[in-house]
Amino acid sequence: MLLMAQSDAELASRLRELREYIDSLELEFSQLSAEFVESKFWDHKGFSSPTDWLRFNCHMTSNAAADRVAVGKRVADMPESVQAMRAGDIGFSHMTVMARTANAVGEAFDEHKLVEIARENSPGKFHYKCLHYRHSVNSKQYADEQAEQAQTNILHMNRAEDGSFFLTGFLDAVGGAVVRSALEPLARPLGKDDHRMRPQRMADALVELAGHKQKIQMQVTSSIETLLDLTGAPGAESEFSLPISSKTVERWACDCSLTRVLMQDSVVIDVGRAERTIRGPKRRALNARDRHCQWPGCERPASWCDGHHIIYWQHGGGDELENLVLLCARHHRNVHEGGWQLIKGDEGKIITVAPATMFGLPRGPD
Repeated sequence: MLLMAQSDAELASRLRELREYIDSLELEFSQLSAEFVESKFWDHKGFSSPTDWLRFNCHMTSNAAADRVAVGKRVADMPESVQAMRAGDIGFSHMTVMARTANAVGEAFDEHKLVEIARENSPGKFHYKCLHYRHSVNSKQYADEQAEQAQTNILHMNRAEDGSFFLTGFLDAVGGAVVRSALEPLARPLGKDDHRMRPQRMADALVELAGHKQKIQMQVTSSIETLLDLTGAPGAESEFSLPISSKTVERWACDCSLTRVLMQDSVVIDVGRAERTIRGPKRRALNARDRHCQWPGCERPASWCDGHHIIYWQHGGGDELENLVLLCARHHRNVHEGGWQLIKGDEGKIITVAPATMFGLPRGPD
């Protein structure tokens, strides 16, 4: 055990030694990069900028190359930072934050104050502290930068052949924090049986958030055969989606603003108004009775739940309170699209029944 402890200590010491050596090389690279910017060699070689040349020829990302140039240009203004790095008190990552801060605040740059903060914090935390510093020396400029950053928000939604969507985008610091703050509570595991990984929970939370803040208000065109899920029936149709399954239409019809257009033999036979199925006093009574999602172990509050018909309306179920139960978006989807069943016991307790699982037959004799 003692030998192992000594070996681990030597490993840790070697890692620190290597990191300090790498940081010193990074500083030298940064100083040379700043000189390279002035050389115009990159221009003669046909590159659009010196960072573009560094990115391509030194195998770096654009951000990494820009950071080295920024540090190199600011080295002369940061003697205390260089000394602290060579002493092993801070790392090169601190230097990149220091340089960006110096560029942002100009003459208000107080290196002595920031070096002391850097010594006490990791690079990530130091970046956070520097943002506070930037606000303290020029709050108007800081606010203007945040407002300008918000103008770069983008979101792309590209649909795949199977109807699923790919999302790519960028959110400014404030907007991203707002979205994350809204998603985090919804992305928590829903009980001990929730085995979804965090990325899936975050994606489900985004869908749930959109459905809660803006309840589904859309027109769905369907045949009667589709609503009844008869064999051979086509999917339903809506404006922004590929054909929709009968189970999804069934879930939406439980408790949403849905304009339905029913077809029979290509002829419109009914157009229903877009109004909530469960609303007003009935919804308030349902909320007061159930208080939260009634799936065992789930406590998603009533305001985030749909009203679910235990016996679906197309199968003869009505809007009586006894036939209604609160379900969160995920568990509502489990019932309709997932094949789960709900049974209400004598005392009103909800019992869940998992869908049947088909196992393959055992292999017969050869």
